[in-house]
Amino acid sequence: MIVLRDPSMIDGISDLDIRNRIEERLAAMCDGEPFDPDLHGFMIVVSPGDDASELEAESGCPILHNNWDDTHFGDPDFSPSFEVLEEHDSCYELVFIPGDGDFGVVIFIPKVPGIDPALLAFCTHYASRVHD
Repeated sequence: MIVLRDPSMIDGISDLDIRNRIEERLAAMCDGEPFDPDLHGFMIVVSPGDDASELEAESGCPILHNNWDDTHFGDPDFSPSFEVLEEHDSCYELVFIPGDGDFGVVIFIPKVPGIDPALLAFCTHYASRVHD
């Protein structure tokens, strides 16, 4: 898992499509201001071998469970708590806005072997397709 709290870390992202998306999101988040992770938030790129519970712990966002009623993905009453979940050609993009401000957590989940199957099933179930 790559946690991006500094724009200089973008160079460590090997997937060109995801790197370009991160650059676009940073520009939109900052809207001309210098990037401040405490104000704007941060991004995460999931790596093969990461599991959903590790991702939830690192992001602080409830992904496969609901904080309010303790339901989990797959339960008939489960309701996800993300703001946006989009499917792109190479990845899923999951966005959480945990408070009232501009602070956001953007999570990129690549469509590559080794990604947590439960996380991919969640994304497949709830994502809106974006035509790249």
